[in-house]
Amino acid sequence: MTSKNGQANRQIRMLIADVDGTLVTQEKVLTKRAAAAVLSLHEAGIHFSVTSGRPPRGMAMLIDPLRITQPLAAFNGGVLIKPDLTTVVDQKFLPVGVPEKVIEAIENHGLDVWLYTDTGWFVHDPNAAHVAREEWTVKFPPTVVKTLRGLLGRVAKIVAVSDDYDRVAQCEKDVQQAGGAHISAARSQPYYLDVTHPQANKGGVVLAMSRLLNIPAEEVATIGDMPNDVLMFEKSGVSIAMGNASPEVQAAATYVTSSNEEEGFANAIEKFVLNTRSARA
Repeated sequence: MTSKNGQANRQIRMLIADVDGTLVTQEKVLTKRAAAAVLSLHEAGIHFSVTSGRPPRGMAMLIDPLRITQPLAAFNGGVLIKPDLTTVVDQKFLPVGVPEKVIEAIENHGLDVWLYTDTGWFVHDPNAAHVAREEWTVKFPPTVVKTLRGLLGRVAKIVAVSDDYDRVAQCEKDVQQAGGAHISAARSQPYYLDVTHPQANKGGVVLAMSRLLNIPAEEVATIGDMPNDVLMFEKSGVSIAMGNASPEVQAAATYVTSSNEEEGFANAIEKFVLNTRSARA
């Protein structure tokens, strides 16, 4: 595990964690050490929450084991919802007319399109790449539709999906150009491009949590592994990249921990969050 200089004594009052590739293993398992690390945060008086590209229901299995009491940030911040999963704190849908442009740009690259509204997940082909895996991850099935027309009024997230990583990267650039200032588009996995409201990104999550809890953003720590996590690194006082993150993501963080297959989340809590706090006591 490595760190940059000059950050060791910064006070941390909250930790916001990415989920996939960070909090859970590659097989989507929340380890006992990871859960214990979060409980240690609670005991130390440090607030904790999660942010993910997942829909709200896709994070339900984390609430009880981690004793989450703060709002969860689903859809990369498109929906902030309390742990009861019914009380919406804030939600941001793609502006009218924008989903059509985004979908056209994605389809021009030959990628599959998934659409999430505030209540549903819609796909064209249930047998397409990663649909079954996503269903297993979020613990509910998609609705299969022939067309996405009629569903574009309350769009929380659009996902472009392909196992051609280079094509996904190129699609990211073209979607960003097509959507302009009306969207936020970033890869949450090498095979997923997430498109949300421009203020629905993980940097916005840090600022929203800061306002809700009256905690300065510089006293918030963040941990993640993908390019869309860099947005929250930039807004938080302390940032931690996973060992499984790319060199570019690691370079953007204050600290680098071990991988999610090597208890990187728990290691980061113990070394960079709790130890930092203890050093100030």
